[in-house]
Amino acid sequence: MNQHLARLPAGLQAEVDEALERAGRERWAERLWDRDASLWTGQDEAKWLKWLDAGGGGCIDLVALQAFQAEVNAASFAHVLLIGMGGSSLGPEVFAQTFGAQAGFPQLLVLDSTDPDQIRRFQAQIDPRSTLFVVSSKSGSTLEPDILQRHFWAAAKEAVGDAAGSHFVAVTDPGSKLETLANQEGFRRIFAGEPQIGGRYSVLSNFGMVPAAAMGVDLDRFFASTREMVAACGPHASPKANPGVELGCILGTAAKGGQDKVSILASRGIADLGAWLEQLLAESTGKQGKALIPVDAERPGPVGAYSYDRVFAYLRLEGHDEPELDALADGLAEAGHPLVWIDLEDRGDIGQEFFRWEVATAIAGAVMQLDPFDQPDVEASKIKTRKLTDQYEETGALEPETAFVREGGIAIFADPANAQALQELAGARTPAAYLEAHLRRAGEGDYVGILAYLDRSHPHIDALQKIRARIRDRKTLATVLGFGPRFLHSTGQAYKGGPNSGVFLQITHEPAQDIAVPGHRYGFKVVEAAQARGDMGVLVERGRRVIRIDLGRDVEGGLKWLADAVEAALG
Repeated sequence: MNQHLARLPAGLQAEVDEALERAGRERWAERLWDRDASLWTGQDEAKWLKWLDAGGGGCIDLVALQAFQAEVNAASFAHVLLIGMGGSSLGPEVFAQTFGAQAGFPQLLVLDSTDPDQIRRFQAQIDPRSTLFVVSSKSGSTLEPDILQRHFWAAAKEAVGDAAGSHFVAVTDPGSKLETLANQEGFRRIFAGEPQIGGRYSVLSNFGMVPAAAMGVDLDRFFASTREMVAACGPHASPKANPGVELGCILGTAAKGGQDKVSILASRGIADLGAWLEQLLAESTGKQGKALIPVDAERPGPVGAYSYDRVFAYLRLEGHDEPELDALADGLAEAGHPLVWIDLEDRGDIGQEFFRWEVATAIAGAVMQLDPFDQPDVEASKIKTRKLTDQYEETGALEPETAFVREGGIAIFADPANAQALQELAGARTPAAYLEAHLRRAGEGDYVGILAYLDRSHPHIDALQKIRARIRDRKTLATVLGFGPRFLHSTGQAYKGGPNSGVFLQITHEPAQDIAVPGHRYGFKVVEAAQARGDMGVLVERGRRVIRIDLGRDVEGGLKWLADAVEAALG
């Protein structure tokens, strides 16, 4: 089983010991497995705990999945393209990035964007004639999977005609709109979701296992490993011997003491676990002004660049030596930062981490006295987006916006309150001066969030990661990076419902070419713009410090301007 070691400063260790003693005295593990809602807020938590059964394979039909796996293998598909958002895409992405292409099976690609450039880039990688499309949506009516399914269905119909249905699989809760569509169009398979599992806890159900099966993951071996962690996290293990309960007490206790940034360090071979953890932690705990703010994929820096409002989780894959990460983890612990070091002997053991962290997140919710299974602020952005796209359907246009300041191809947008704050701080009336003033608003205990509505391509990730590193090293603050709209279904809950400690920089652009959405007047370009506006609108309503920088059509030039402006601002 994956081993772990907690290295905590003395004061935090004493508080964690008290939490573990309380967990034992109040039978937290037993109450979790008994589905006792009083462990949290006493509301409807009990109806969202079926994920406990999923850990041992209790929410899948293994025989049916293995038959499907053989079917996919025999069909000689070159690619599986999964279309989903949030819990429907982040778990499958871990499988794709961790295991890679399996001999004799198609390569799994995961698309969770409405950016026209990103959609076009994915479409260029596949041939619909040799692609299996997996449309994954719990509700079956989520905007992004719906419009992406329409787009790729049209492409498949053009390529293979009436055989299009044999190229599609649906994963959705029973009775959903997607289930009805899949039956009508003759999809190859329909796999049922479990209504009593929320999206972010669904990776060990069909939402994770269908794409894992399609790409050739050995499901018998996967669940044999995962069950070891399920047993260790069971109802009768003492809290100090229960990996999930211990980790949850550490995270929840640290957050209550102000160390609410959970920084994830991970070996390259399992690094995508961080993207899955982001949603699990942020969406589960980011509410009522509280949160575990996940900090994923920050480039390693010197120990002195890390603020003391963090807890570090180091996920280390044995046999994949990265001495610089080992040294950083040791240095952080020696400097007094809380560190949980987790060793995986094999990448096939990632299922153990799925379950450990699900239990830990539930227990952290108990420590923090909140419901870890609801997401009250996620719907707010959806409502604003829907209002804007409906407006476009009626009028053929989005309501015009006026930039706060514009120079060349760069424009900055801000609501009146944020605009006034920047005017009082800025020494000049230029985009660079306002950016510098905005970054100065981030102080001790804050984090800087870059929210990019761009193609999530390697060059764009690299450019923004360099900016993140510069901000962290200069200001000694945690930084986060999210690409829209995927982060709206993930970390966006914490940014809106958590503490007002984020200073956000939203980045948008003007795609050169749109892609039409079949059955709608709008295209993906309009949807992406509406999502960015809706996101910013909710951040403003929550009193967040946020501006939007639009890069125009020259994204690469705009990102260079941004990097130079950040460098000048930080000195």
